[in-house]
Amino acid sequence: LAIIWIVSVHGMLKLYYGLNEEGKTVDQAESMDPCDINGPHFDPEVYLNKLRRECSLGELMDQETCMVKQIRSLDSDMQTLVYENYNKFISATDTIRKMKNDFKKMEDEMDCLSTNMASITDFSARISGTLQDQHAQITKLSGVHTLLRKLQFLFELPARLNKCLELQAYAQAVSSHRRARCVLQQYSHMPSFRGIQDDCHAIMDKLAQELRQKFRDGGSSAKDLSECVELLLQLDEPAEELCDKFLSHAQSRLEADLLGLEAETDILEFIDRGCNEFVSSLCLVIASYQELFVNRPQEGELASKNIPQMAIGKLHAFVDALATRYFSLVERRIQEEKSVGDNSLLVRALDRFHRRLQAVAKLLPGSAVPSQGTEIVVRAARERIKQYLAALQSFYLNSLTDVRQALAAPRLGGSSAGELLSTLSASILNQIKSVLASVHLFTAKDITFSNKPYFKGEFCSHGVRESLVVNFIKFVCQSSRQFCESAGDRGGSTPPALLLLLSRLCLDYETSTITYILTLTDEQFLVQHHSPVTAVTALCGEAREAAQKLLNHYVKVQGLIISQMLRKSVETRDWVNTIEPRNVRAVMKRVVEDTTSIDVQVGLLYEEGVRKAHSSDSSKRTFSVYSSSRQQTRYAPSYTPSAPMDTNLLSNIHKLFSERVEIFSPVEFNKVSVLTGIIKISLKTFLECVRLRTFGRYGLQQIQVDCHYLQMYLWRFVSDENLVHFLLDEIVGSTAHRCLDPAPMEQSVIEVICERG
Repeated sequence: LAIIWIVSVHGMLKLYYGLNEEGKTVDQAESMDPCDINGPHFDPEVYLNKLRRECSLGELMDQETCMVKQIRSLDSDMQTLVYENYNKFISATDTIRKMKNDFKKMEDEMDCLSTNMASITDFSARISGTLQDQHAQITKLSGVHTLLRKLQFLFELPARLNKCLELQAYAQAVSSHRRARCVLQQYSHMPSFRGIQDDCHAIMDKLAQELRQKFRDGGSSAKDLSECVELLLQLDEPAEELCDKFLSHAQSRLEADLLGLEAETDILEFIDRGCNEFVSSLCLVIASYQELFVNRPQEGELASKNIPQMAIGKLHAFVDALATRYFSLVERRIQEEKSVGDNSLLVRALDRFHRRLQAVAKLLPGSAVPSQGTEIVVRAARERIKQYLAALQSFYLNSLTDVRQALAAPRLGGSSAGELLSTLSASILNQIKSVLASVHLFTAKDITFSNKPYFKGEFCSHGVRESLVVNFIKFVCQSSRQFCESAGDRGGSTPPALLLLLSRLCLDYETSTITYILTLTDEQFLVQHHSPVTAVTALCGEAREAAQKLLNHYVKVQGLIISQMLRKSVETRDWVNTIEPRNVRAVMKRVVEDTTSIDVQVGLLYEEGVRKAHSSDSSKRTFSVYSSSRQQTRYAPSYTPSAPMDTNLLSNIHKLFSERVEIFSPVEFNKVSVLTGIIKISLKTFLECVRLRTFGRYGLQQIQVDCHYLQMYLWRFVSDENLVHFLLDEIVGSTAHRCLDPAPMEQSVIEVICERG
């Protein structure tokens, strides 16, 4: 029963909505299955038998539950349809009832209107019949009346023109004369009309003379001049002559505006005044000129002379000449803008300048003025880049001066080298960011010229990246290298600490700063490397080269400073007649103190570095007078002149089999390598000075004491203590070779003296 009910309801709904078999579309395939509940050939008995045969009891119960839900859903839909259609039926009934009342009223009004129209038609027919005979006469009289009015206007024209001339109503006089000119010309063979024509010509000649005088005097405004030119053209004055006079007068006015610009000092006020006065007046002149001479319809002889082409040529020459003078003033004023503190003022001024010139492009297509204005903006941007580069360079040099003063100041309460380096690096980076932010104003979206190809491409890549950032980085590296080239052998006036600090600065630039700055520039200006630009690796290599050169020079300078002390201490002493040593010489203590100070100084900027393993008795190292053995042996208590072999020979044999010491080898970027280089130079100088002197017994013993004292401390600073031992052995051995009475001091006595010292 439920199935039968669903089918019947389904059929009723199809019947209600008019969905019969013929209404199906082609895509709706007709189902022939008797078990298809939605098909037209559905058979309930067959469907039930199939369910009982194929489904279990649980499935039959589920099927029943599903059908109950469908029945309820269909019932609800039917009720909804009934309610909706009932409301529509009521609404349709009300509408029909209302229409009946409205149509009744309209029928009455239409009947009344039909009656009135019939009455009007009858009345019109009677009037036409009455006036049929007088219509021709009325038409004739109307024509005569019109002719009389025209004749009256012609006869009164001279008096009217004189009156207009007295009141200076020149436009009205010209208009009245143009209206009557053709008629007077047509009937000039008649004496009366010829007299009127002659009187009018005389009056108009006088009027033209007054207009020419007014035009020659300049008038009161540009509008009055345009009216004068317009009236003179209507009076058939030569157009070419009027073009020249109009442009000449406009030029005098515009030149006065240009003279007024020279008094302005502020760049923004200068541009505003130039745009509001000169450019606006120029645009007004162009518009008036084109309206008067170019776009004016030509008739008769003027059309055959091709006046518009001639006028356009004169206008272009006029505009180009004045624009050239204006642009020269603008460029000169921009060049005077040397301050780079606030770039927004200049950018706003250039934006207004460029924006106002676009009006000239619209008024005068084909003019070179807008492109010339864009070139001025481009040149100003390039000049600004140069100014910012110079400002960055000046800031860097001033920062170095501050660092030098800080290094030269007393250390008490002063900044350390690490703090100075951090301050210097941060201030330079902040200054670069500030400059990039100022230059970025040229590419802001609200700036009219920022969409030009130059500011989208070349300005960003070659202007900002190459000419500004890359050139500044190169300047930092080059100026740092100059401290090495101009310092001389003794370091000149450059503090060695500054060389060390700059070396670390260049090394930091190589490791991270250069990459950061260029990445920041590329992201901020959307730099696309379509054209060749300086690679980051090339700049990093240049910075590392500068750092290496500075560090090498620092080692050389510090080594030479210590060497100078050692050299003077050797050269100014009489080593043959010296007294028996009782103390370590003060210069040796100074050498150790300076080396310790250098160690602290370098340690503030560079890492420790790698050292070779030290022997347990490095501070107790002893030296042999003879260089035949490098083992740790004590000096012989007495010198034996009859040695079996020449000590010189033994020393040379040992050198053949020992590793060569490179004194001025490249320094690595760590503290141990720097101190090793300085100590090598110092001890090598000590050795060479010893080789140039002659020593007595006590001179040899003093050198022994000094070398032992140096050995006690210097081995801590170098990467390989054997290097210090080797050089000190060379110094003692060389001293013994040049000693007149080589009697070494007991090692125990040397140790006591050194420990006491």
